[in-house]
Parts: sequence; C-alpha cells; structure tokens
Amino acid sequence: MRYNKYMKFSRLAEYFERIDKTSLRNEKTVILAEMLKEASHEEVDKLVYLALGELRPPFDRLEFNLADKLIVRALGVGWEEYQRVGDLGELAEKITNHKFSNSQMTVSEVYEQLVRIAKDSGSGSQERKVRGVATLIKQMDPISAKYIVRMVAGKLRLGFSDKTVIDALSYLENGNKEYSEMLDRAYQKRPDVGVLAQMVKEWGAEKAAEKIDVVIGTPIVPALAQRLKTPREMIAKMGRVYVEKKWDGTRVQIHFSRGQVRTFTRNLDESSAMFPELTKIADQVNADEVILDSEAVGYDPKTGKLVPFQLTITRKRKHGVVEAQSSVPLRFFVFDIMYLDGKSLIHLPLQKRREILVKTVSKGDVLVVDEHIETDDPDVLREYHKKQLEAGLEGALVKQIDGEYMPGRTGFNWVKFKESEDSRAKLADTIDAVIMGYYLGKGKRSDFTLGAFLVGVKLGENIVTLAKVGTGITDEVFGELGERLQTIKSDQKPGEYIVPKILTPDVWVEPNIVVEVAADEITVSPTHSAGYALRFPRLVKFRDDKSVNEITTLDEVETMYGQG
Repeated sequence: MRYNKYMKFSRLAEYFERIDKTSLRNEKTVILAEMLKEASHEEVDKLVYLALGELRPPFDRLEFNLADKLIVRALGVGWEEYQRVGDLGELAEKITNHKFSNSQMTVSEVYEQLVRIAKDSGSGSQERKVRGVATLIKQMDPISAKYIVRMVAGKLRLGFSDKTVIDALSYLENGNKEYSEMLDRAYQKRPDVGVLAQMVKEWGAEKAAEKIDVVIGTPIVPALAQRLKTPREMIAKMGRVYVEKKWDGTRVQIHFSRGQVRTFTRNLDESSAMFPELTKIADQVNADEVILDSEAVGYDPKTGKLVPFQLTITRKRKHGVVEAQSSVPLRFFVFDIMYLDGKSLIHLPLQKRREILVKTVSKGDVLVVDEHIETDDPDVLREYHKKQLEAGLEGALVKQIDGEYMPGRTGFNWVKFKESEDSRAKLADTIDAVIMGYYLGKGKRSDFTLGAFLVGVKLGENIVTLAKVGTGITDEVFGELGERLQTIKSDQKPGEYIVPKILTPDVWVEPNIVVEVAADEITVSPTHSAGYALRFPRLVKFRDDKSVNEITTLDEVETMYGQG
C-alpha cells in the first residue's frame, strides 16, 4: 500500500469523530487500526499520542496548563456562552468559521504547534499560549477545532487507552488480536506506545516485539504481586521462595547513569525532582548505568525509625522539596535490578539478579539492599509475615527464586501475603479503588459538602461501581477530600463509568483520586455494576502514588471473593 506521508489533521479529526460516537471497544479498535494503516511510519507516533489526548508518553509528560477560562478567551467568546454550551470542544465547533472546512494543515504541523504552545514558559507565557491556541483554531475546520480544544483542555477522552492501541496494532497486522499479547509484553518493557506503533509500521509485529527491549531513561512497567490466600498455597504453587518485607512506602524506579539520576513512579510518571537524595548515590553504585527497583520509606531523622505511609507520601510534591527532605528524609530499599551497563537483566532468574544487585549497590545511607529469607516451609513464611506486621510493616512479599522480572501483574512470580491487622475484618486484603462521584452531606456533614463517595474498580477500559464509602473518615480528612474533589468535578458522567441509575451521585468527578479501602467482606450485589459490593467499607488512606490504571480490577475482586 502507498501511504499518504502527510495525513491532514482534518482527516485525523474524522477518525476521532467516528471513535467518539461508538461505545463499543471492538469498534474503536477497528477504527484505530484503519487510522494506523493510513498513517505513515514518520507520523504514526504523533497520531497515537494525540489520539490518547497526549503530546508525549506519560514518563515524558508535556501539559498545556491552561485553565478553562483562558481557553474560552482564546475562542473569543464570553464565559456565559461556555456555561450555556457546557463543553469546550462543542463550543469551539459551534463558533469555528466553516470556510476552513478544507484546512490543509497536516497532523505533524498541528502537533508541532501544540508542542510549542505547551512548552512555552516564563513571563507572559499564559498570554502567548492563549494567542497560540487562538491562531491555531482559526486555521481549523469545526470538527478539528473541537478535538484540538479538548486536547488543550485535557478532556479529549475518546474512551480507550494504550491497551486498545496495542490491540489495533495487532488488527493492523492480521485483522485480529493474535499479536496483542506479544506486543503487550514488548510494551511492558518499554511503555511508549508511539515508539511501538512506529516499529510495528516499519518491521511488522513479530520483529518489532523482538527488537523492543529495556532502555535506560524509559521506565519499565513495574512488576506487581498477585494474591494467594495461605502460605501452604504459596509454597505449593511457587516452590522454594524468597520472602521480603513489604514496606509501607512509595515505589520508586531508579535510572542511574553517570552524571544523571531519573526516577519514575509505579504509574510511570517522572518523579526525579522529588528525591534530591538520589543525586548523591554515585559512590554507592558500582556501574555506569543501572535500573533499580525500590521502595522509598521516610524515617524520623531524630530516632531513625520509619514513618507511616502518609508522611512518606508528603515527599511526592513539586514545591518545598528541600524543606520536606529535612523533615522526612528517605531511605530507598532496593529489591531488584533490571538493567546493568547496556544489558537487560529482566530475563535472568531472581536469584541471579540478587547476586548482581549485591555486587552493584554498596552499603550507604541512601540506598539499602533489601534483606530477605529463603524457605519452602509454610510455617516459616507465616512466622516471618507475622513478625513484619508486629514491626509495623505491611507484612511479607513472596517471590519465586527462579522467576524472571515480569512487568505488570503476570503469573505468580510475586505474591502478596497481607493479612489484615483488624481481627474483625473477614477481608484479608484491601482494595485500591477510584472515586467516581460523591453524595452531598446531610446533618453534621453538610458543612463538608459530601457525606459519602462512590468508588469503582476496573473492568477493561471501563470502571464499575463497588461501594459507597462514608466511614473511617475524620472531619479533617473529609474536609481535605472535599477540597480535592472540587478541582475534578465533571458536568457529566465520564464515558468510562458504568453506574446503575440508583447509585447516581450528586456530583460526578473525573477518575483521578485513588483510595485504599478496607471492608469486612465482599458480597454478591444486584445493585453495583461490578456485581459485587463491599460490606462495611471504610477508607484506609489516599493512594497518591497510584494512578487509575493501577486500581484493583474486577478479576481481582472475583479472586478475593473466591478466597473469602
């Protein structure tokens, strides 16, 4: 096939319009595959990023940071007009001059202009951004203007994620999902769906999957733990294991190269500026380049004792980092090594990676190689877990000695052993859920604007309801939550939410705030769209270290229900 090397942006907008008008994931996948087929190798990465409402992959995020009021100004209308229409994209479509219906700007040209606008900084940058958006919109047809404005506002939301793009790349290859699993494994090693699309276009799916490997400076999707109920079941399934402490901290992936240290969160955001301690680790690292997996835990500088998660998480901020460093210094407990001096290590067995790790990281104050025990005795495992709980940690993490480093929650290489300290609770593990909306407070809680909130878990690309939470929350936390929810209110139900009418909240919010929820048990529910509900759910803590992509899945809920 002869590719059109310079796809018009108006053509891309037509694809967006088709995707936006269907709620069927398979149909979205087929349309995306058509779009990818028409795109050239040179521009396909830009098409993919734009389709996801981004300019770059998450670990290299570039945002516009333009408030709705400034975007309305760029459109040259009054705020009242926006309030009447209720959607910035539809407002842009409504007012755009139809004489530009044959706009000749290419995807690459529009992309470069958007990047310039987003990168603008310093004195007067907000005004320049407004002018830049206004100039770009004037060159667009109505449909293109709608989607550009939604991108700038951070509200494109076409109802799919990287996973759907991976399926579309498989469709591109042979019209089905045969290559999806293979491409997903490659993506886990280098989670840049734009680069993946370019390589599939150039080499085909199989060769692209072979060529993609770990790269310093690009985060690896972190390995996550599965759930098994008892030590006996763990040993039966995993054989001889390493058992480690489960720290109550925040996951940090460290990319070290001489002269530079970059860090990434478990949801692939760069967090380098938050951890100035790591600029001093060169003396502890016996390598030129290395990727380490670690858990950062705060400690009291006076006593040396570890501090609770909520204090550790205060370090995840953009401002006041130096002050926070002195009040909550961190130690980074390193438990794995995935890359060393140009070579990926993820395919090596854990035992070998551990040997390399010990030789690579020297003793010091910042990096601490995590301790572990080795056993195939369920009683030893149980006793170790109990000891960690008594020490104030989250329990134990169990790992196969001969297991590879497997990004994502795959297989039973790593297993959580996390029993609740609350003897009243029948549900041994907690659930990470996203807040979908809230219900207005009554009586005493009317002062806090919310009385309870609705949470959900993932089902594919969608989020389904699991519980209404209104207990386990102090007035102080309710006040903080109310303030945070105000910033992410939505005028309409987000497209990925599946919510029965009877559970419709008073106020919808964007899927942004992740919370850890405990409960007595999971029950079958005819009311919640998950098909399950939590009995006596209560808030444990905010999980600001997790994104909506990392919340508990419905499959995991079903597994927990079966283990109950």
